[in-house]
Amino acid sequence: MLTGSELLAKVKEIGESSKSDLVRGCGYVSTKKDGAERLNFTAFYEALLEAKGVSLGEGGGKTAAAGRGRKLSYVATVQGNGNLLVGKAYTALLGLRPGDEFEIKLGRKQIRLVPAGSSDDED
Repeated sequence: MLTGSELLAKVKEIGESSKSDLVRGCGYVSTKKDGAERLNFTAFYEALLEAKGVSLGEGGGKTAAAGRGRKLSYVATVQGNGNLLVGKAYTALLGLRPGDEFEIKLGRKQIRLVPAGSSDDED
């Protein structure tokens, strides 16, 4: 798969070909289990944007913390059922794992999650 200036040069060289021929000519092709060819349009366009200097965020388009999707906003909204959800991207950013326990500390209009067994002063 071509990237950077090589990709831009190849796109210019191929010129007015079909999009499929362009993707194939730049090497963004894989093989399905049944042996059929799969053209990787998304990977091609991401590489093309990056070669042109358009950044898709950290990880080449993968979510800020875990790697896919949009940028973390650091804002949470109470859901219709009253739950407050802290998403996977945030827990991954902090290196949290299933089973990690926290004490819930309530303050005036704030909630603090403190790892169980640690002092309240740590960040």
